[in-house]
Amino acid sequence: MPRMQSTIKETITFSDVGIHTGVTTNMTLKPAKENTGIRFVRIDLKGNPVIKADIDNVFLTDRSTSLKNGDAEIHTVEHILAAISGNEIDNLIIEVDNIEIPILDGSSKMFAYEIQKTGKVIQNIPRKYFEIKRKISFTDEETGTTLVAIPCEKYTVDVKIDYDSKTLGVQKASISSIDQFNTDIASSRTFCFLHELEELLDDNLVKGGDINNAIVVVEDDISDQKLLKLKKKFNKPDIKVIEGGYLNNLTLRYKNEPARHKLLDVIGDLSLVGLPIKGKITAIKPGHKNNTKFAKKLKEIMMEEISKTSPEINFNEVPLYNKDEIKNILPHREPFLFIDEIREIGEDYIIGVKFVKEEEEYFKGHFPSEPVMPGVLQLETMAQVGGVLILSTVDNPKDYLTFFMKIDNAKFKKKVVPGDTIIFKLNLISPIRRGLCHMHGKGFVNGAIVVEADLLAQIAPKD
Repeated sequence: MPRMQSTIKETITFSDVGIHTGVTTNMTLKPAKENTGIRFVRIDLKGNPVIKADIDNVFLTDRSTSLKNGDAEIHTVEHILAAISGNEIDNLIIEVDNIEIPILDGSSKMFAYEIQKTGKVIQNIPRKYFEIKRKISFTDEETGTTLVAIPCEKYTVDVKIDYDSKTLGVQKASISSIDQFNTDIASSRTFCFLHELEELLDDNLVKGGDINNAIVVVEDDISDQKLLKLKKKFNKPDIKVIEGGYLNNLTLRYKNEPARHKLLDVIGDLSLVGLPIKGKITAIKPGHKNNTKFAKKLKEIMMEEISKTSPEINFNEVPLYNKDEIKNILPHREPFLFIDEIREIGEDYIIGVKFVKEEEEYFKGHFPSEPVMPGVLQLETMAQVGGVLILSTVDNPKDYLTFFMKIDNAKFKKKVVPGDTIIFKLNLISPIRRGLCHMHGKGFVNGAIVVEADLLAQIAPKD
């Protein structure tokens, strides 16, 4: 049996400062329907703009990962995303009333705990994965970072860090399954070197840090003047360097806690690929900048593979819309209503089905001795699937008509004959704006592409 998508059972609320901005953010996790994915909603901004947790929305990776959609931003998303990915939650709305995610104790511990405590709702659509099918590598010569993905039945991660630090040494961390996230990784806190902390303080970039949410590594002797500055900044008169080379602001939860936190960051950043991963990830000296570069590379490969792969459909399951229900959306009627089923609708895609029947009228003349579905009717059927996608964005689809304005790059790769089943998948090329919808569509028969094209359509109210 395929694993199904899931969301949380009930809302969960957190409130704390952001470590870099110092602003207090109230954050509420809310259940979401199938195929929603993970979305941040800035409820403090006009129009409540949505920022999808997607690598394409990353705009800043300086000491944390930040996302942006238009003018709306959300900072330091990696810890909450790691908790969501580590608990295998597929669909979630994250409402925030400020610009940065609460830091809490500097780990994913409380996020993961509350998600696990609340529990999951198993949903009605199978979970999709990005399955690593070949070795995929990324190297940054400047930093010495290397990230590699290879095939594996589970999601497994190995991390190695080496900062030429006598305090940290060379550290490794690993999980052999994402199931280990809550027990082995979630509680690992962020860390920094004292010289980095001093620079951040000088630049006023740790506005929300209270020195209890980060491990501070001390490589060199610290002067009384510097120590006094830290005591005043964090109002901690008992701060000192303890044996081992750390500030005494907290006690290590693991000897290799820094490496475990880097593994946590890798999971959070790679969740921005958009689908849960099946594969083994090896990361040497990872960081947000290179994690997200690797995630972008993975997504490009994933999207290329998806575009060439026919959607999997269980025809024993009831479709999302049958032909009669499609008539409630499209104005088309027999003999010009060609699409038979709509199987799935997502934020930026739709999947529909056409059963090619021998009794269809056009086969009488195309061609009597060797019936072939005309290419123009394949495109029309594809266009009707796209029409359902665009009309599903308005409240009263019966009050609108869809007009196709342009068809580009049409290709017919194999003939379609009676008895075939065409599975159409259309993806938005750009967001729907002002009633305009630009899509790329493919039609599959027996797993092979038979037709594809770029379509531009516009909806308009009926006279």
